[in-house]
Amino acid sequence: MRTRVVALEAQTGRRERPCSSPRRLPARFISVDTSPTPAPDTTPRGTLRPDVTAAERPNSPKVGRSGSGRHRSGTASETTRSTDTGVGSTTGRPTDARRAAADRPTDSAARASRPANARSASPGPPTAAQRTASGRRPEKDRTTGGQVPTEIRATTGDGPTENRTTTGQGPTQSRTATGRGPGTAGTTTRREVAAEPPTDTADATGPAPVSRRRRTLLLLLALTAATSATALVLGLLSWAPDPPEPTRPLTLAEGERLAAVRVTNLRDLRAGVRITAGADAARIELVGWVDWSRSLLYLDVGGPGAGAERGLVQRVGPVLVIRPDPAAVPTPAAPPLLPPADRWRLHRLAPGTNLAPVLDLLLDLAADRPDQTQAVPGSGARWIAQDTVAAGPVDVLEASLPAGPPRRSPAFGSTVAPTPSAAPASTDPNGQTRFWLDQDARLHKLVTRLPGVGPVTMILNRADRPTLRPVDALGGRPGLPRALTDAERRRLDRLPARLRAQRGATMTLTAPVGTDTNLRGAGWVSWTTGTAYLAVADLGVPDRRTLLRRDTAGLARTDLPAAAAGGGTAEAPGRPPLPPPAGPWRAQRSGGDDLNVLVEAAVAAGSVGPPGTALRVREDVTAGRTVDVIEVGPADARLRYWIDRDGSLRRLELHTDANAWAQLDLQPAVVPRLTPTPRPAAKPRPTTPRPR
Repeated sequence: MRTRVVALEAQTGRRERPCSSPRRLPARFISVDTSPTPAPDTTPRGTLRPDVTAAERPNSPKVGRSGSGRHRSGTASETTRSTDTGVGSTTGRPTDARRAAADRPTDSAARASRPANARSASPGPPTAAQRTASGRRPEKDRTTGGQVPTEIRATTGDGPTENRTTTGQGPTQSRTATGRGPGTAGTTTRREVAAEPPTDTADATGPAPVSRRRRTLLLLLALTAATSATALVLGLLSWAPDPPEPTRPLTLAEGERLAAVRVTNLRDLRAGVRITAGADAARIELVGWVDWSRSLLYLDVGGPGAGAERGLVQRVGPVLVIRPDPAAVPTPAAPPLLPPADRWRLHRLAPGTNLAPVLDLLLDLAADRPDQTQAVPGSGARWIAQDTVAAGPVDVLEASLPAGPPRRSPAFGSTVAPTPSAAPASTDPNGQTRFWLDQDARLHKLVTRLPGVGPVTMILNRADRPTLRPVDALGGRPGLPRALTDAERRRLDRLPARLRAQRGATMTLTAPVGTDTNLRGAGWVSWTTGTAYLAVADLGVPDRRTLLRRDTAGLARTDLPAAAAGGGTAEAPGRPPLPPPAGPWRAQRSGGDDLNVLVEAAVAAGSVGPPGTALRVREDVTAGRTVDVIEVGPADARLRYWIDRDGSLRRLELHTDANAWAQLDLQPAVVPRLTPTPRPAAKPRPTTPRPR
């Protein structure tokens, strides 16, 4: 962008060439205002001095020499034109240029006074105004003749440049306020100071009212905050909670709801549960589920008082199996819905532990009929308060614990005097239990005290109701027993021939035959020779092995150290050594215990079919193959045959005397030659001489 300052039509008729502004644009541009506004200074400028008379005026203007750089001036003034770029231009201020322009005659008068023979001068060197506009240091220029001074002010990117020309009085002085010329940086003449308008008084006095208003507003806010804080403190000091609603006997509707709690639990089938029992170092924590319809519990046991039961626990009726995990974290978590298949064992709870009474109480919270003792007016049950749980509002009722049926110890082969699992007596001062019940008689929370245990808190999640699957030791997932179809009957009848064609298989034994006897074993079975040979380990005696052999001669056993009987661990023992060691083998009668019954049934499956009436219990999966679980035999010695769709026997199960299930898994394989066990030689009978 370019800014031009042009002096038009001097007396000589010459026109000044436009000068170029510097590259940078001004932050403020002052344009020349030629309006007839009178200047503040009333003294006329550009007129003849009083001591100069009309006779002393020259008849013709003096013409300067060509190329001397001087300008010709006369009675006419030069018209100054400025091109405003619109950037920072300022108008309306009475500058020196305006006052000079008001005193100068018009251009028509200057043209009329110009002589006819005035020759047009060729353009000479750049004028002082041009040099000043280009940013160079101005120089002084003298003018001969003339009566009206010519003043040009322009603003460039480096500062304003002022050109002043006086006629007949001396040199023409060019002054620059750009700050670039030496000796003139930042200077202002007295006339320029007088020409600047005074500062607006509103700018100087404006912030004072704003500051006063701001201080007033802050003061009001501080006063409001102090008043609010004072009122809050006074309110807290004088506040007192509303007195709780007094307890009262149950109404008829509340008594009926309390009596129907156990029936509602049985109807809802299942619920999630979180229990805390005991205190301090004896505290145990349980997380899991309860299935009241099948008397099934599946929990994760933790807490500082868990002891040997730390880990997973499943219980069906009186039978309890655990999967111990001593390295588990103290805080329990919800167990996996599909329980692990290994390391489960029958377990007998030690007397005095907190777990047995808590499990009994949890199972006793279901019944098939209402407990009428809770609804009678003289039962002592009372309404305590109202509360809110995750499921919604509830009523807190206080009553005695329901008396459940007697429970027996799950000890194998033993009869123990029945003991009530949840007696109503307790060590609580008032001997009562609190129930959190909703309007549908659903129990959400229970707080009580049990003898020998201490405080017990149960929280039930009625929305957490997954279908639970018992482990194989407890019979596996439930099914719907039915009669065999024709195809299933044919596969069962052809089973002996199918097994003889396979010749043999490997065996893996998992037998919880008693609370103190959990057996693991590995070996072979040959259906062509009718022989079975395996090594059996007892989890209670991990450094010993029992070698069991069944052949046409009968059953025989021997006990050896673990290293001499195939090695391995108690949970996964190795296969028995071949040939059989020459140890002291003991003969066993058939059907002596559950292990003998299971091994003999496996060997007999290759010769005769299952006796008795057969029922299909369910469909299951083992070793990646779909099988039909078929149950045969009397109720006291039930056997289950797991037969796949090809007619092969994959598992044989026996219901033991401990109400658990022992498994013998079979995998078709090439069986080594099972040599007979060494038997001691028969002693010769002593002969008596014949009488003569």
